[in-house]
Amino acid sequence: MSIIVDYNAIAISALHSKAAIKDGKVSEVFLRHLILNSLKGFNSKFRDKYGKMIIAADSTSWRKTYFPNYKAARRKGREESDLDWGEIFTMLNTFFDEIAENIPWACIKIDGAEGDDIIGVLAKHHKEPTMIVSNDKDMLQLQKYPHVKQFAPMKGKLISENKPKDYLQEHVLRGDAGDGVPNILSSDDVFIREDLRQVPLKKTKVADFMDRWSNLEKAMDENTYRNFIRNRKLIDLDYIPETLVKEILLAYKNVKIAPNMKVLNYLIKKKCKNLIGFIDQFFPPKKQANTLF
Repeated sequence: MSIIVDYNAIAISALHSKAAIKDGKVSEVFLRHLILNSLKGFNSKFRDKYGKMIIAADSTSWRKTYFPNYKAARRKGREESDLDWGEIFTMLNTFFDEIAENIPWACIKIDGAEGDDIIGVLAKHHKEPTMIVSNDKDMLQLQKYPHVKQFAPMKGKLISENKPKDYLQEHVLRGDAGDGVPNILSSDDVFIREDLRQVPLKKTKVADFMDRWSNLEKAMDENTYRNFIRNRKLIDLDYIPETLVKEILLAYKNVKIAPNMKVLNYLIKKKCKNLIGFIDQFFPPKKQANTLF
């Protein structure tokens, strides 16, 4: 049993709190406090039913090598921002390392993998109840596994998808504008060129392709099928490179968990005095399995 948290999404959400930024600068002390407060809240909320907590963090994504325009608009937006995003990501990486060293949670970060990859691999290989903590609708595809549920912190509730396979198929066909993934009728650079717009993909066409899913190579022209392969690779978590899957599983198998005794000194050292009264909420459940699988 496990709780798997999308670290970077939770951290960025905390960053957008008005209290985290003062006079255009990020408060390291306050941002750390917000992130820790969120994480211990998820641990306390779900540990009795779902067991130990796993923190999955982003690294440089393999998807950017496979598809250079992946999340390109986000990079552009950060370059134009008044905030120093290089400093912010350094700060978030430091917090992650601190958590791995001082809090009794399994912290996993793999070169080339996003948090989504770690969550997808562990959810697939885990056969017992799993609670994913993420606002990302990409994770809804994992509800094809009956043991998986998802809690969206921004909504403060569980989110569900009754037909996760249909959801994934439509997602692949329509792409994901937020991640810079075009629909299957549009070119790779549609989101980075101001003179281009996506080719409209009608509901009837989507339905037709979904009906012919097992034989799409014949149902599509060569370029559309090429774009379909592009999108499936980027969106469907069953298409994570196998070498990365093995690295993720090995990293979890060998992960070191900090002892409970380190939490207090860490909170004192980092001036998180308001969290000290809730120190027990950082601890894993008293009864838990020693392994994930």
